[in-house]
Amino acid sequence: MNSKRNAPSAVRQGLVHTTRFNGYRCSLPPLLDAAGLAAMVAGARRILIKPNLVQTAPPPITTPVELVAALVEYLRGCTDIPIIIGDGTGSLQYETAACFEELGYRELAATHSLELLDLNGAPLKRLSRPELQRFPEIFLPKIAFESFLISVPVLKAHTLAGVTLTLKNMIGLAPPSHYRQQGFWKKAAFHHRIQAAIADLNRYRTPDFTILDATIGMPEAHIHGPSCDPPVNRLAAGNDPVAMDSYGASLLGRNWRKIGHIQALHTELGQAAPLEIQELRPDSPLPPE
Repeated sequence: MNSKRNAPSAVRQGLVHTTRFNGYRCSLPPLLDAAGLAAMVAGARRILIKPNLVQTAPPPITTPVELVAALVEYLRGCTDIPIIIGDGTGSLQYETAACFEELGYRELAATHSLELLDLNGAPLKRLSRPELQRFPEIFLPKIAFESFLISVPVLKAHTLAGVTLTLKNMIGLAPPSHYRQQGFWKKAAFHHRIQAAIADLNRYRTPDFTILDATIGMPEAHIHGPSCDPPVNRLAAGNDPVAMDSYGASLLGRNWRKIGHIQALHTELGQAAPLEIQELRPDSPLPPE
């Protein structure tokens, strides 16, 4: 598989599908139908769902298990290939298994016969691109290159990166064995030149599809601080990760041009502007099959 993008061939750059939130099981399936996810996973060997489980704190800091449950149910309706839920927590106090347990993912996996995978300890693949300045060499889980990768981030600002959406969500792939570097976080190496680090990471592996949970939102920071008031009350989906992050940044009142990793990847891995935002309304007809 292509170590640069490995994304579906039918990417419509700058396209974001979005809808007002009326419950995950109500709002998500028509959104995914409109975005064409069923066709995208056709022919894949397996699906790797990557939520944001940075720690055991509940949503909106982490991805709601109810959203991932609705996604799994949707996928089960269109494919019988294996589905894995994987992430690698950044906490030094516990392993990813604690996140799976505390946040309801263990129960979800048992109910739907899913595999849970701690990406922090998964078998690795060494990749190199000498032209990259931040990571001319990188180690990432092999499973990420053998699966259709669905990123399911939550809408949050970040004190260092500006925002933490789908591009930054890929840091969960990074193994602590190579990227802790004696820091106070299992992926502390990414804090050094964080904008360039996120950009280079995505040049090796960026999501094939993103579902952004913007039902609440955190406008100031990613693990503390207030939630959006009123809640953003929105879901968004698409297979252009740069467009998804540009749209998410706008929901937080942030200018994507001032967020280094989005700006760096604009026109390279996707399109941050202009955006084509397709609003799915409750009475909107689904696109023809």
